Amino acid sequence: MRMSYSKAITLALAEAMEADEGVFCLGEDVGYGGAYGATQGLRDRFGAARVRDTPISESAIIGFSIGAAMSGMRPVAEIMHMDFIAIAMDQVVNQAAKMRYMFGGKAQVALTIRCGVGGYLNAAAQHSQSLEAWFAHVPGLKIVCPATPGDVRQVLRDSILDDNPVIVMEPLGLYEASGEVPDVYQQRPLGKADVKRRGEDVTIVTWGRTLPEVLEAAEILAAERIDCEVIDLLSLVPWDEQAVFDSVWRTNNLVVVHQAPRRAGFGAEIAATITERAFKELDKPVARICGLNTPVPFAPEMENYVLPRAARIVAEVRKLV
Repeated sequence: MRMSYSKAITLALAEAMEADEGVFCLGEDVGYGGAYGATQGLRDRFGAARVRDTPISESAIIGFSIGAAMSGMRPVAEIMHMDFIAIAMDQVVNQAAKMRYMFGGKAQVALTIRCGVGGYLNAAAQHSQSLEAWFAHVPGLKIVCPATPGDVRQVLRDSILDDNPVIVMEPLGLYEASGEVPDVYQQRPLGKADVKRRGEDVTIVTWGRTLPEVLEAAEILAAERIDCEVIDLLSLVPWDEQAVFDSVWRTNNLVVVHQAPRRAGFGAEIAATITERAFKELDKPVARICGLNTPVPFAPEMENYVLPRAARIVAEVRKLV
């Protein structure tokens, strides 16, 4: 079946709530469909007790969710924009991420945090950040970032079933994008990448909103006889190192693309890992194509300059190969 990214989120939430009465949603305006419509119709179907509107307080949303998760429930908390999760950093980093370890496994925090990730929306500096690198540094958290309707349905449901806190990054710039979604869900462990395009000349690793930019660039480069293999990581913690190794062993070139700023971005972790473990397989150093080290501007022309676009990816890959 074909549906939009936002409708695939709604489907995943409805299926999870139908399968397990311990699953419930909470967040600002989720009862009215949420700011971007991803929870539309859920309160009518499951009631206000399981689709809970909250005050405008991210720390309260996450704090409440941690307590519910430790009591055996599986809350799905919505943070409207990932930028706003900064208000709940203590709850996420010092509480949710640490509880299972500090209680010797006797307590679990099966918490899913859905974050709308900005960029490519002209939403300006406080609504456009991609903050995965912050949380990748914290043991105890898992991070996923699906980019297609089929993948978000799969990965969101997998995250809800995971017994650890999972941050699900949902690119708001893809909410209206349509794609195929399987009729039947089958659970998979988090941490598996998906090869979106096969190629022999260069491996391009990406995730989230930059995936369509990479795929567009790959089509342009194919006309120039530069054959790109595109790997969508889907999961950043854990990330599928073997899938990337297998590809690099064939192509001997690696490019990492993400919308977060280049400095200390998660792409540096991928580049370092591949360099450490597959240095002899690389024809040239790993290339990173990232957002510039500046707040994301509001003006469309300036945002296009700051964030990776297909034209910049094409230019950088040409230099590499």
